[in-house]
Amino acid sequence: MSKVRQSLPVAIALFFGWLTLLGLVFNLPPVVTNLTLGWAGLVVAFALVLGVLNLLVVHAERSWRKRNFYSAVLVLSMVAVFGIAFTDRMDITQNGLGRYFDWVQAPLEAALASLLAFFLLFAGFQLIKRQRTVWSFLFLLTAVLLLIADILLVTTWGPPVLRTWFMRFQDVIQNVIVIAGLRGLLIGVALGSILLAVRMLIGWERPYNK
Repeated sequence: MSKVRQSLPVAIALFFGWLTLLGLVFNLPPVVTNLTLGWAGLVVAFALVLGVLNLLVVHAERSWRKRNFYSAVLVLSMVAVFGIAFTDRMDITQNGLGRYFDWVQAPLEAALASLLAFFLLFAGFQLIKRQRTVWSFLFLLTAVLLLIADILLVTTWGPPVLRTWFMRFQDVIQNVIVIAGLRGLLIGVALGSILLAVRMLIGWERPYNK
């Protein structure tokens, strides 16, 4: 009986995995592929709802028993968002979620993004204190030059020649080095996803059976 319980999830996962793959390759009837993808979307939706409810319950219990301030803020924020979404749905309020995003979410994201510059400078100085290598100095120098380029971009300080050189440096960093690094990361993610999918299709990887 225990072997059946262990092999049944593997058999179901392999069946639907190969069915979806064959439907994308050999153009199976749309009913089969649409039904499979619809079931997958339904399972993902239920998993998302259960994850949100679990997060709410865990932090509500933590804020009640341990008097955790951050958990209480999280619970209140989640309840507020759910309430605004419900009132928007019932036409009690108009574009409440949009106003919440403009007044709360966007300022918080802007504040965190502005702190990122100070975090990079602090990390560069700490890195030089611990490891005085060429890469450490290059990291700190790049961060400082990019910050100066951003300052010159939004202000009129400095001579035009200096502004032009800093803007060219910023353009090279962002459009050549950064994009190359992002493409390398995306290629690595794609190769890892393909490898994981192949291992799951042949039954070597079983995250659903753990």
